Amino acid sequence: MLINSYQKAKKIITENESLNDFIGGRFEELILKAEQKLNLKFSPSYLDFLKTFGAGNFGAEEIFGVIHDDFENSSVPDAIWYTLSERQVSSLPNSLLVIYDSGSDDLFCLNFNNLNDAREPRIVAYTPGVALKHQSYEVIADNFGDFLLDLVSQEI
Repeated sequence: MLINSYQKAKKIITENESLNDFIGGRFEELILKAEQKLNLKFSPSYLDFLKTFGAGNFGAEEIFGVIHDDFENSSVPDAIWYTLSERQVSSLPNSLLVIYDSGSDDLFCLNFNNLNDAREPRIVAYTPGVALKHQSYEVIADNFGDFLLDLVSQEI
C-alpha cells in the first residue's frame, strides 16, 4: 500500500517530538464551527491535521489551524482568525484559507476554488495589498499533504 504525502508528513512529525510543538487535536464540534464561520468545508487531509495536531510548529515552520472558538480574538497560528482578519484587511477571497505565512510578502492558502484530481484544494500564494485582479495565485503545492511533507522534510 502506498503511503500518501500527508501520511508521510504525519509520521515525520510524530517521530520527531523534539521538533514538534502543536496544541493538540481539536474536537469535531470546534472544527465544524470553524467551517461554518468561514463557510468552507475542509478537505480530508487538512481535517485530519486539525483532529491530530490542531495548529502549531514543527521546528521553525508554523502551520495554522484551529485553536479555539473565539475566532475574532485570537492570534497566529489560528487559521480561522487570520483568514477572517485578511478578509477584512486585504479583501482575501472567501475561497481561500490562510495556513502559512511565508515570511516574505505571501500568505499560503488552501484554495477551495482550485481543486486537484482528488478534490483536494491546491496551496496557492496570496499577496496582501495586491489588487485581486493582479493576484497570480501561484500554485505552491498540489495539496495540503504535499505542502506539509515539504515543510517538515526541510526541517529535518
